[in-house]
Amino acid sequence: MNKLKLEFFVGLFVLSGVVAISYMAIRMGDIGLFEQQGYYELVGRFDSVSGLKEGAAVEMSGVKVGRVKRIEFDRERFQAVVTMEVPDGIELSTDSVASIRTSGIIGDKYIKVSIGGEEEILQPGDQFEQTESSLDIEELISRFVFSSDDQ
Repeated sequence: MNKLKLEFFVGLFVLSGVVAISYMAIRMGDIGLFEQQGYYELVGRFDSVSGLKEGAAVEMSGVKVGRVKRIEFDRERFQAVVTMEVPDGIELSTDSVASIRTSGIIGDKYIKVSIGGEEEILQPGDQFEQTESSLDIEELISRFVFSSDDQ
């Protein structure tokens, strides 16, 4: 009987450890399993999304407010189509600008949303009218190198 009691408590201890580690993994992974806040989707079309990944941050005023849900390629327009999730309480005007930026010099890419001044609000599923593609450091360097050769 004493051995059965010991095995029960060891099992309970192991189970609580697994639950604690799972909870921490979900929270640290920013999966959002425990969040109650609703989100709506907005779409942006970019000529280049080099380095941007699904799950990247969507920021306003330097604060993370959402994430990149999906990145697809439009074969007809030859553009990248980025679907973003933004919290329900955040209203963006139709002239807001979505631009791809880099954290620091070689950091992760994220989407910066600059708020416009129009009174009309973007609705779920709407598309940003204005977007700015990512700045590719390799492209800048090659332009500089090859332009100096011409002179």
